[in-house]
Amino acid sequence: MTEWTDNLPQAARDYLENRRLDEVECIVSDLPGIARGKAVPASKFARQAYFHLPDSIFFQTITGDWGEAAGEDGFIERDMILKPDMSTATAAPWTGDWTLQVIHDAYDRDGDPIPCSPRNVLKRVVQLYKDQGWKPVVAPEMEFFLVARNLDPAKEIEPMMGRSGRPAAARQAYSMTAVDEFGPVIDDIYDFAEAQGFEIDGITQEGGAGQLEINLRHGDPVKLADEVFYFKRLIREAALRHNCFATFMAKPIADEPGSAMHIHHSIIDMETGRNLFSGPQGGDTDAFFNFIGGLQAHLPSAIAVLAPYVNSYRRYVKDHAAPINLAWGRDNRTTGIRIPLSSPDSRRIENRLAGMDCNPYLGIAASLACGYLGLMNDLRPEKQFRGDAYDGDEDIPRVLGQALDLFDEAVDLHSVLGEEFARVYSIVKRTEYEEFLQVISPWEREHLLLNV
Repeated sequence: MTEWTDNLPQAARDYLENRRLDEVECIVSDLPGIARGKAVPASKFARQAYFHLPDSIFFQTITGDWGEAAGEDGFIERDMILKPDMSTATAAPWTGDWTLQVIHDAYDRDGDPIPCSPRNVLKRVVQLYKDQGWKPVVAPEMEFFLVARNLDPAKEIEPMMGRSGRPAAARQAYSMTAVDEFGPVIDDIYDFAEAQGFEIDGITQEGGAGQLEINLRHGDPVKLADEVFYFKRLIREAALRHNCFATFMAKPIADEPGSAMHIHHSIIDMETGRNLFSGPQGGDTDAFFNFIGGLQAHLPSAIAVLAPYVNSYRRYVKDHAAPINLAWGRDNRTTGIRIPLSSPDSRRIENRLAGMDCNPYLGIAASLACGYLGLMNDLRPEKQFRGDAYDGDEDIPRVLGQALDLFDEAVDLHSVLGEEFARVYSIVKRTEYEEFLQVISPWEREHLLLNV
């Protein structure tokens, strides 16, 4: 093996043991979270320190159109310099040959990070914490659906056919029998994850038909965002092997729950190693309440990042496991901000508002940014909520246009995420929203065609 492969992460070295590496996929996340990049022969990758992609990949919408976000110099598609982060090197075990994936960071010609690259946005937020002597820790939960193959966008999405030969059933939360229905897919998910060196904390059946949840162990925000980024591809590939689709749409099936990416947060004091949310006697600290206060104050402005598509807002339905409030409560899943049961050392705050359709780098960055503003400005939360928070008022925007209006006005949030990122993100998302508004839906044809 060549020298550079000797320094790979252990899981990648194990994957390549006694094998010849054929190809390396050099990738970077765009705004939606799609892997962009190029595949190169392993011999070429060993000789290159970087590669180029045009900065326009960050101006592209989910439909492949372009937002007019290039700036005053116009749409000239400057080359970015993409440099590999070799700590992210991992297997692509579904390929026909021996292939590695490597996430790259995006820089301009002066060596400065590209401000609208999602991974750079998250790194910026994490650095703001470190500048205060704090180490943020997160644990994401990934919900998704396994559905029947759907080749016609006009056709409604249906649950996949289970191992028993029957369609996956709804209302079977935490059922092991339901999990067994997807056994072959889950087996491949575990095998792919093991080959890539990822540790799954658990897989459970959620409340929707064919809906599963994967929990990841807590850790560094950038590392965990990398894993979610990788996992989305891994899960899709496992599903395709078994004649079904994996979808991370926020609301793929009407009358079924949506899919969230719940984000658990804690903060470590880098000097003492203590959880900033717990005091010496194990009680709640000012930092604990400040973080919650920041979430309550700034999440409405961040919803455009946590719920980035028109479909995202279909998930926010009362009594469908998707809180539409900013209440906080202990061990209460009806609140948008939940404090799970834990020991003082493990005290954490869960943001339940983010959808699984968000870019993991941006979703985690936005959530951490809200908490950071609470910490820096000594914000205090409302009184703890007790009871069923679904009975309360709606506290968040319910359509993308309204969410973008709040995002555009959120100068404090922009200062944390980066003003240039906020400018580009808003333009691209408004372009997507305008594209959607040009589409006539089946509902409109059914109810308006002959009745108005």
